[in-house]
Amino acid sequence: MTGVALTALGSALAITPAFAQDAAPEAVQADEAQATTVVVTGTRIRRPNLKSASPITSVDSKEVKLQGAIAVDSFLKSLPQIEAGNNENQSNNSDGTAGVNLRSLGGNRSLVLIDGQRFLPTLGVDLNFIPSTLVERTDVLTGGASSVYGSDAMSGVVNFIMRKKLKGVRVDAQYSIYQHTNDDTYLRDIQAAKGIALADKNVWDGQKYDFNIAAGGDIDDGKGNVMAYFGYRKMEAVRQDARDYSNCALVFADDAGSQFGCGGSGTHGYGFFTPQTGPNKGEAYANNPDGSKTWVPNSSAYAYNYAPDNYTLRNSERYQAGLFANYKVNEHVEAYGSFMFMDDHSISQVAPSAIWSGRDFTVNCDNPFMSDAQKTLLCGSTTSTADAVTWIGLRAVTGAPRRNDMRHTNYRFAGGFRGAINDAWTYDANFMHATTVGQFNYQNDINQDKAAQALQAVEVNGQIVCKDTSNGCQPIDVFSANGPSAEGYAFIYAPTFTRNEQTIDVFNAYVSGDLGKYGIKSPWADDGLAIVLGGEHRQETLDERRDESQLSYASNADGKVSVDELFTELEVPIVSEKPGIYSLNATLGYRTSNYDVSSSTTVGDSKKTETSKLEVRYAPTPDILFRASYNKAMRAASISELFAAQAVGNVALIDPCSRSEIVKAGAPTAAQCAATGVDASKYDITKIPDTVADVGTALGGGNPDLDPETAKTTTFGLVFTPRAVRSLALSVDYFKIHIDGYIGSVPAQTALSQCITTQDAFYCGLIHRNPNNGALYGSNKEGGYIISTNVNTGYLETTGVDFTGSYALDTRFGNLNFSFVGTLLNSLETEVLPGLGSYDCKGLYGGVCGQPSPKWRHNLRTTWTPGWASVWAPTSISLNWRYFGETDLATNSDDQYLTGTKSTLNAKIEAYNYFDLAATKDLPHGLVLRAGINNLFDKDPPAIMGGLLFENGNGNTFPSTYDPLGRMFFIGISSAF
Repeated sequence: MTGVALTALGSALAITPAFAQDAAPEAVQADEAQATTVVVTGTRIRRPNLKSASPITSVDSKEVKLQGAIAVDSFLKSLPQIEAGNNENQSNNSDGTAGVNLRSLGGNRSLVLIDGQRFLPTLGVDLNFIPSTLVERTDVLTGGASSVYGSDAMSGVVNFIMRKKLKGVRVDAQYSIYQHTNDDTYLRDIQAAKGIALADKNVWDGQKYDFNIAAGGDIDDGKGNVMAYFGYRKMEAVRQDARDYSNCALVFADDAGSQFGCGGSGTHGYGFFTPQTGPNKGEAYANNPDGSKTWVPNSSAYAYNYAPDNYTLRNSERYQAGLFANYKVNEHVEAYGSFMFMDDHSISQVAPSAIWSGRDFTVNCDNPFMSDAQKTLLCGSTTSTADAVTWIGLRAVTGAPRRNDMRHTNYRFAGGFRGAINDAWTYDANFMHATTVGQFNYQNDINQDKAAQALQAVEVNGQIVCKDTSNGCQPIDVFSANGPSAEGYAFIYAPTFTRNEQTIDVFNAYVSGDLGKYGIKSPWADDGLAIVLGGEHRQETLDERRDESQLSYASNADGKVSVDELFTELEVPIVSEKPGIYSLNATLGYRTSNYDVSSSTTVGDSKKTETSKLEVRYAPTPDILFRASYNKAMRAASISELFAAQAVGNVALIDPCSRSEIVKAGAPTAAQCAATGVDASKYDITKIPDTVADVGTALGGGNPDLDPETAKTTTFGLVFTPRAVRSLALSVDYFKIHIDGYIGSVPAQTALSQCITTQDAFYCGLIHRNPNNGALYGSNKEGGYIISTNVNTGYLETTGVDFTGSYALDTRFGNLNFSFVGTLLNSLETEVLPGLGSYDCKGLYGGVCGQPSPKWRHNLRTTWTPGWASVWAPTSISLNWRYFGETDLATNSDDQYLTGTKSTLNAKIEAYNYFDLAATKDLPHGLVLRAGINNLFDKDPPAIMGGLLFENGNGNTFPSTYDPLGRMFFIGISSAF
């Protein structure tokens, strides 16, 4: 019966509003009389039975088990308050980490905590570091919390409450695998017509293995406890060619976007040339696919399908270990500490590298690899000994895919002392140090400088050699579809290495006092005032080093941010247990911060910020609680935002003035294109190269003069816990978060579309076209790019309503438990620059809106615990309904900030209903068996044209938002704490 009861209780509390927290692990228990004193996420006030004035959603550890989640981000992304971020289903541009993005306001505005303490360096936050099997519960507080926790808590905090005391041994193991039926006949027909090998009809892949063990025990007759843990996880990779929707690079087959076609990158395996000098400047030629050394007009028919080699699920191997310890010296002193370690090795894979178009390559006109016909087209004659300048695009189709070997090694130490000073005051003084080391080895990539050297070939004594033979140069023949020799490829391939190390040190100390012990209280209240007084010193550092081969287009970076803070909270019980007022409380909070920033080359200005909060809780009866809060939050710029080296990089971009786009219906006029830098007197408007695979170039980087962001957060709502129905708990909360001067950049596509639409000088001034051909891409600042460096921009604002609830119902067939959490999004607004208009991404996706932002999302879990027991009957059966509302294509809008590529086929992503089924079975010796199927009906993710996936897109869909691999089967076993 004990196992049944625990399972039922855990299911009932799986995802619930945090109304009155149970005793939290971080609570200071000065003596037995204070055993119920807790610390609620969002405050450091210690009170028995304290209730939160801000909406908090708690995810119980048993909910994680029912989801079969072996990674923390897997269960967080299903919460409607959270927009999915970078995770295991990202390959291209992935850094191997997993983050959290509350309210779609950016991961850098969401603070992650462990037991109320900061987690890792701000830029090194990685949810993979959290040992999910040791998480007791996860509190998600949305709304500003900067006055309590400092900078970065603008949209809220995610607080992982860890299990830290254990007697005995606990083991947890799980295996999972994906199964999917590829039966999208529409996409399969398109691929078959293109000659692309189809994905297998029935696939089983993406295996994940997870094993954890923890052991602990009391010391010195129970005065202390020591617990150690070890964890191992492994995931097997899944390629994009294993699914119908991702097997080819989807493009629109017509201007209306009503049909898909299989396209790809213009950098194809035959090789193409765009002369920048000579008689045919601006023309686009390709090597004849038959292998002869002749040129034909370059064509989109030669596009390279880069999709199959890319990963949908990265492979990963992860080790975790740690130690938690505490020892109560006496009633005044308890020592506590922890050490946590993780080594995570992950590999992302994308299509083979290339000699990239966008760079001016010099080719000597007497190059022996060229035929006379090619010399004539490129140089104007067959006898010229001069040099010609041309763009060259050649995909290394015979080479291996590019792989980014990513290793993250993280260490975290925390320790301190806490206890009771007397019967009125407690204290907590602690220190935390964390280091994250990221090492990245990018393999099978072509070094463009080496390619430039190898393109200069001459004949010496009957042998073709490099004009410059240094570094062991081997010449490359790019003038036929057969491509370079193996020796040539071996020379131009060059791995790159990047290492970054980040650290954070936090000294924090505060006292918490019950002033009621001194008679300081309201005459109408039973409890006295409670106060917190404290200070914090925090320092973060970043040191990023690149190998020498990268320094031609990117720089090393370093920086330090140091902050000193003072903070206070005051909780004032105003009225208690009076007619019409069961309780009326107010809480005030204030924090002042002084920031100093510097790097090895720059000293930034000192910045001072102030944050504050006001919270009110009113309960007319014990059954209902009205709550409201107002927070003024601040976020100082991170090291990267301040000091990241400025460099050009790839961004999603479609140039409406390029050769393919300008001929479409509704294309910009010559005058509009002229505003973007297309000089009609110098350039033929139809000759501007298209952005390859809808990817252009932007100049990004830091800005040491950034000011802090400021935010105002308002929440108000009610909590209903009727005594007549004790198993019922409901809450409704309105939220509004407004951030001014947010640190960001003007998106490249926004700058381009705004220049075309409005001819505004600011936006047009950000556009720098290639001076030779007007292109908006290149390998460095000598080519085309759009300025997109960090600046203090306009505002971000989101509003909406959260609904949460839980209910338990006893029937003659057993116990039914329901838990619900849902969010109604009213607005998600961005002002790019002050006074220049704004756009709202509520209910939209794609373009500058990025990932889908539906108006409504919810989770509803129903758990049945049978009223009888048998050898074969499960202990519980649970069904979870995940609902993700429909969204419309933002670029179909006429809004000047949103308008872009039109489509009828991708005009809307339908509402998605996922159903997850799980069951548990209590076994002898305290073991619990669990098994389940997520995405029970094997629902495909939406197939979307690649050019619309501006944010966290991969494989023609949003794999962080929708289930990308089909149904997941899992089975696990654990022993209870």
